[in-house]
Amino acid sequence: MELAFYFAAVAAVVSTVLAVTNTNPVHALLYLIVSLLAVAMVFFAIGAPFAGILEVIVYAGAIMVLFVFVVMMLNLGKAAIDQEKRWLAPRIWIGPTIISGALMFELVSVLAPNDGTHLIGLQTIDAHSVGVLLFGPYLLVVELASMLLLGALVAAFHLGRHD
Repeated sequence: MELAFYFAAVAAVVSTVLAVTNTNPVHALLYLIVSLLAVAMVFFAIGAPFAGILEVIVYAGAIMVLFVFVVMMLNLGKAAIDQEKRWLAPRIWIGPTIISGALMFELVSVLAPNDGTHLIGLQTIDAHSVGVLLFGPYLLVVELASMLLLGALVAAFHLGRHD
């Protein structure tokens, strides 16, 4: 299980560095999605499947759709369409595909039934305990995060609005 944890951690760090250093917004989004999936794999590897599923659904799903929507809203016309076609060449998908495929293999191997040694010493976190924490001592943090996301949505609308 330690190997799965370290592999997912290295994949998360590498794809995050590629997302931050990439000057192309579409490529950066692809690597950011891979990074979020790798962080979800870290959660699975440490015995927190609920947190891993939330990571995939909320971050890699909903927020990345929002980011892609913002990139699409900032489309500037025919020149931008031609540039996007050049950006989305098949060779661009090689890096994210390789890392995502390795993470998928790791996910299947972590979740597949084996001799039962993969969760020794780890406590599985269930949905009830996460809910008690989120709506208990961390309620203020959850509300601040929701306000931050609302502010980002309003800013994206104003940036993409055509006057």
